[in-house]
Amino acid sequence: MKIRIRSELLLLNLLVILLIAAIILLPSNMLRIILGIPFVLFFPGYVLTATLFPKKEGVGGIERVAFSFGLSIAVVSLMGLILNYTPWGIRLESILYSMASFILIMSIIAWIRRKKLWEGERFNIEFQLRLPDWGGSGWDKVLLVVLAIAILGALGTLGYVIAIPKVGEQFTEFYILGQEEKVANYPRELKVGEEGEVVMGIINREFRAVSYRVEVRIDGVKSTEMEPLVLEHDEKWEGKISFVPQVAGENRKTEFLLYKDGEAEPCLEPLRLWVDVIE
Repeated sequence: MKIRIRSELLLLNLLVILLIAAIILLPSNMLRIILGIPFVLFFPGYVLTATLFPKKEGVGGIERVAFSFGLSIAVVSLMGLILNYTPWGIRLESILYSMASFILIMSIIAWIRRKKLWEGERFNIEFQLRLPDWGGSGWDKVLLVVLAIAILGALGTLGYVIAIPKVGEQFTEFYILGQEEKVANYPRELKVGEEGEVVMGIINREFRAVSYRVEVRIDGVKSTEMEPLVLEHDEKWEGKISFVPQVAGENRKTEFLLYKDGEAEPCLEPLRLWVDVIE
């Protein structure tokens, strides 16, 4: 049975609209994955190939598929590079709308170029439902096998990444702020027995729940210890922590040490302030 698709560009753009709706209305669903794979790996290159080669002669079906995958990778990479230098950056929304706009514009140009041709010259998708035919030249067979292996490899790799996402870098953010919660106006001069105060912040990027404990030392002597707190991944804590110097002297080293999960050694380099303590 012979099947001909005359408006594949319209169908392709309808699938793009369906993908946008799925991402906006249903943030977590399988449909966005099913449509997102060809949206990135095939659609951009296909519309660009359709624009460059509106005629059915010259470029065969296998070559068009190969061009579609290769050009899609190039277009997406170039689009990401451009977005990286824009205020929008490389985010889901910026990639989604920029690629959708590219596909729509290229589809319109391809449709206009096809309209200028005689109907018999226009490229249409035609195929017959039958068993695979291994006839043809040796070059066509090799190209078909290589293309099939490349597609299966790309789909397999993408499926593995989706099924087993790689855990990003694991770390903890630890910082202190001065007055008005700014990186300035830290306590620089205190009297003996006078309380100094800073704003401390901890952000958990460990991809698991972590118990944190903070200790403040002045010249190696413990001054204050904060009660342990547990933060989930991506959870942030900010609060005031004070210290009281008991011995006078210039440039007394005040250290803030962070411990996690009950470990005996600090998990990060101490944060330090040098405070002049007067009688």
